Amino acid sequence: MTIRTRIAIIGAGHSGICMGMQLKRAGIGDFVILEKSATLGGTWRDNTYPGASCDAPSFLYSFSFAQKTDWSRRFAWQPELLAYSVECAVQSGLLPHCRFNTEVIAARFDDARDLWRIELADGDMIEAQFLVTGVGQLHRPAVPTIPGREGFRGVQFHSARWDHAVDLAGKRIAVIGNAASAVQFVPQIAPLATQLTIFQRSANWLMPRKDCLYSPRLHRWMARWPWLARLRHQFQWFVFGELQLTPLMKQVRVVQWLATIKSRLHLRRQVRDPALRAKLIPDYPIGAKRVLFNDDYYPTLNRHNVRLVTDGVDRIEAAGVRTNAGELVGADVIIFATGFQATDFLAPMTIAGAGGRDLRDEWKNGAHAYLGVTVSGFPNLFMLYGPNTNLGHNSILVMIEAQVGYILDAIRQMDARGVRRLEVKRGVMDEYNRWLQRDLAKSVWAADKQSWYKLADGTITNNWPHSTIRYRRLLRTADLEAYDTAA
Repeated sequence: MTIRTRIAIIGAGHSGICMGMQLKRAGIGDFVILEKSATLGGTWRDNTYPGASCDAPSFLYSFSFAQKTDWSRRFAWQPELLAYSVECAVQSGLLPHCRFNTEVIAARFDDARDLWRIELADGDMIEAQFLVTGVGQLHRPAVPTIPGREGFRGVQFHSARWDHAVDLAGKRIAVIGNAASAVQFVPQIAPLATQLTIFQRSANWLMPRKDCLYSPRLHRWMARWPWLARLRHQFQWFVFGELQLTPLMKQVRVVQWLATIKSRLHLRRQVRDPALRAKLIPDYPIGAKRVLFNDDYYPTLNRHNVRLVTDGVDRIEAAGVRTNAGELVGADVIIFATGFQATDFLAPMTIAGAGGRDLRDEWKNGAHAYLGVTVSGFPNLFMLYGPNTNLGHNSILVMIEAQVGYILDAIRQMDARGVRRLEVKRGVMDEYNRWLQRDLAKSVWAADKQSWYKLADGTITNNWPHSTIRYRRLLRTADLEAYDTAA
């Protein structure tokens, strides 16, 4: 069966929901949202590990045009974040536009008809003038290729695919990885375990989180005067992101020095053992990898049943994990907190553009795009949360809103000019990315040789190196002079 629509959106996470909401607000109803899972929600549907929460303040992790006024706490937890996604979709009337359990396996541009033919896993076909991808960067778990995994006689799973059927009480648990997810779930499961061993490859810079519940009085104020919630959103966007964290990423020395002192004082206050503290001090500048905000991970390391191992993992055996130092650490359960395949954008889908050009060939030396949104050779394809649009210093929703606004403006201009096909010029895209990589080379992310932000050769494919103010300014309007167009 072939279904025809004007706009096809892949993914029903925050990106796809934002795109759908803004299309409805613009009076455009001819679109479909294709979601491979049974429900919407994206990141906050998939990540259900104990303690899962956002590291951006709650009021900042709302769409500016759909501000939630009754957040329960300063940093919302997964159930509330997922509920917000569902609320946005339901209130905006998006559910009739959603096709769930619908996985896209390939999309090919039809040059003769100027439209995308989108192949679904169930055999159906979607034909659309525009294709918008909203699949994110952090949705495909990365499990390391450690020898012996298949021979482990216990239970093993990735934190992003948490197995809630496994009873952790009284178990010996090995956690491989210690970054953003681990610092949230380790404090939750430590009281259950007989022994909890954390295998750390590199230490994290942790800052105080200072989470708190919001009072009923604040909820009453926000409900009575919704502009207070919008004001709080703007305040947190500017102070938390633009003033505090953006200079850190741009290596403003006094800001880096102050942040380093604050983080080390946080460590000293919470970890008593000097030898353990020494293992927890990173060997790279603060900000080069994701800065984490947490108040209960360090205290958990003081527990009698928790141990931090820094020797490295050699292999997995039937009875547990063998370190590079030769020690066998017994385990009944292994949890991989090893992040995601973040640099494999749009995988595993096959995307073929004009003339049948494969997007994998275009990106063989690293994913790139113009403004993170469009790619030369791929007409009428728009990306949300695409290459070089990730942030280490603000809410990603700020970037997504800017991208959605840019796409809508491009479509409006195309309609006004009678244009059916839009493709960014090769020279424009290449010049933009040369400028971008020059500035990324000056950022703090270039100071560390390995992170999920970059490829093995050091090319940074994930992050945006400037303020969100600058990005929003660049995407305020779509300059069709940067594109080849066809009526």
